[in-house]
Amino acid sequence: MKEFFNKIGSGLNRFFNIEESGSTISREIIAGLTTFFAMVYIIFVNPSILTLAGTDANPFPVGAIFLATIFASVIGTLVMGLFANVPYAQAPGMGLNAFFTFTVCMGLGFTWQEALGMVFICGIINIIITVTKIRKSIIKAIPESLQNAIGGGIGLFIAYIGFLNVQMVDISGSVPALTDFSKLGPVLTMIGIIITILLLLFKVKGAILLGIIITTIIGIPMKVTNIPDDFSWNIAQNFKELGTTFGKAFVGIGDLFKDISKLPVALLAIFAFSLTDTFDTIGTFIGTGRRSGIFSDEDLAAIEESKGFKTKMERALFADSIATSIGSIFGTSNTTTYVESAAGIEAGGRTGLTSVTVAVLFLLCIFISPIVGIIPSEATSPALVVVGIMMAGAFKNINWEDLSEAIPAFFAAVVMALAYNISIGIAFGFIFYVIVKLCQKKANEIHPILWACSGLFVLYFILMALHGAGIF
Repeated sequence: MKEFFNKIGSGLNRFFNIEESGSTISREIIAGLTTFFAMVYIIFVNPSILTLAGTDANPFPVGAIFLATIFASVIGTLVMGLFANVPYAQAPGMGLNAFFTFTVCMGLGFTWQEALGMVFICGIINIIITVTKIRKSIIKAIPESLQNAIGGGIGLFIAYIGFLNVQMVDISGSVPALTDFSKLGPVLTMIGIIITILLLLFKVKGAILLGIIITTIIGIPMKVTNIPDDFSWNIAQNFKELGTTFGKAFVGIGDLFKDISKLPVALLAIFAFSLTDTFDTIGTFIGTGRRSGIFSDEDLAAIEESKGFKTKMERALFADSIATSIGSIFGTSNTTTYVESAAGIEAGGRTGLTSVTVAVLFLLCIFISPIVGIIPSEATSPALVVVGIMMAGAFKNINWEDLSEAIPAFFAAVVMALAYNISIGIAFGFIFYVIVKLCQKKANEIHPILWACSGLFVLYFILMALHGAGIF
């Protein structure tokens, strides 16, 4: 038996180049567990948001969305791990699902089938701009100072997610305020933050994952961790409902082209989907990959020169690009690379074995979702806050005394967190970078791709403003 497991370990080592990456099998698995628990909330949150896109006459069933979320996450993450061999996980994106429901369906009046059709088209666009090296060229064109700002900004963003998930910051009033800790949820989160920090300071292996587990256990007597009386669930019913959503993206595309009057607004929605999806992924890869060394400077430099998918970055971008279309076929909004992957990366994940571990755990959720649901957000939020602290270290590489670097970097990082959107932060960073260079009469230093991206972002803001004003 020992020889059997040794052979498996040796095979995993060779396939994922684990030792060459400076990692171990156990560290990769712990990293996968850490990433999984940091993002598993999506299998419960995504259905609760997308089901609102349905109507009484045309319901968008919760069970189908639940399974679609899992299958999209599993397939996208497996491709990321097995093809790209990087420790990133994919799932339907928060923000993108809200845009799907509240803007595209409720606001613009499209059916959920038509919205799925738009998501599928968005996925095809992502594949095209990846295969044609457009996405890779964008990454190459981003100045190093902005890359570091994106990394630090994602740190602020992911920590902010952690605080908001547990109402640590109260945004219900006219002025945002810190919670008064009258509820036990935020109290447990603070306990979890302290525990995780202590584990890290004492260099305990698997500190972030251990922090999640210990905080969950402490939450039981506090009645924050809920142990359900009934662990039953209806797998057969969920699969039956999945049959009503599978492939409906193609029906939606057909419906869009039947009514030509819908096309202009549909194109705006597809443009918004694609822009957000593209830059969310670019921001995540740059922010986490540069700091951790997963994407080396040589890897970034080789992007434009290589043909095919020779570098890790190229393979990772391709893996990300195909996930959105696959997810739409099952019945969910845009699938994207999750910023919560940073939790697993900080736990030591360096190869695709981390991603494969996440994918296997997501697949098991089909059968054990009530058990997985025991982990409260109060236990995972400390992990996000601590990872945010670590990622904020990227700010040290920015020359804050040089305003030409500081201004774009500041807007990219701060707006990313305040707008709760990676892409919007990148947009502000790009636009102010162009403004600064123009004011310095250094327009020749602006890469043509940055000109184009900044122009697209400005166009996006104008179109959204016009639509918000009811002009079209």
